[in-house]
Amino acid sequence: MANMPQSKKRARQNERRYAVNKARRSRIRTYLRKVEEAIAAGDKNAAAAALRAAQPELMRGVSKGVMHKNTVSRKLSRLSARVKAIG
Repeated sequence: MANMPQSKKRARQNERRYAVNKARRSRIRTYLRKVEEAIAAGDKNAAAAALRAAQPELMRGVSKGVMHKNTVSRKLSRLSARVKAIG
């Protein structure tokens, strides 16, 4: 348990950051799920629109430190290839 004032403050800050980051991660996953569902349905226009909506959210996750840059780049690359491959 934190005893020093600074360590107590740090614990409070960590809880707040954890909640914010968790919400941001959840939001990103929702956007990714929408893209996945559109791909599964075989709707190229919907999938492309969902991917365009997901890109800025993913990059925001990178800039906020929630996700790693290469991870997001890999996900975007793979998703865009799958959208492109839809009949």
